[in-house]
Amino acid sequence: MLGPSRFDDLFETMSRKVAGHTSRRGLIGRVGAVVAGAALVPLLPVDRRGRVGRAEAADAVANPRGKWTPQDHDVQACNYWRHCSIDGNICDCSGGSLTSCPPGTKLASSSWVASCYNPTDKQSYLISYRDCCGRNVTTGRCGCFNTEGELPVYRPEYGNDIIWCFGAEDDAMSYHCTISPIVGKAG
Repeated sequence: MLGPSRFDDLFETMSRKVAGHTSRRGLIGRVGAVVAGAALVPLLPVDRRGRVGRAEAADAVANPRGKWTPQDHDVQACNYWRHCSIDGNICDCSGGSLTSCPPGTKLASSSWVASCYNPTDKQSYLISYRDCCGRNVTTGRCGCFNTEGELPVYRPEYGNDIIWCFGAEDDAMSYHCTISPIVGKAG
């Protein structure tokens, strides 16, 4: 039978030193903290505004007029500057206004937001889109499906594809139109 090798002796000596200076609970705690911390890294928020800015700059060079050309004189047109991210019907076409729901509808308690550019004063404003609920959808020329500034579903506060009537009073769950009040200046 052969005796223990030098490698085994060295490994045993090092293991005994480590075991003499640390506890099992401490080691398990440190390993658990590392594993939990590594698992939480994908949940941290990521700021992608720089990437969006570079994409918009590249798009401006490729297409000087841009895909979105806002105007400020026809409130019922889809390219009115406040409607840059509206997805639905404009309430101004069905008896409401930019800031109030038509009679017979109720304002949903939830909203989505977007930053829209006003060509008149050359400023961007934060718009809080809110759905008016409780009546059937109107038909006509006021159905707009703009996606300027729209983000993926994992940021629902910026998602215009969601019907926000789930927060309306008195079970008024049917969508009618959307208002677009200004919250304040963006940036």
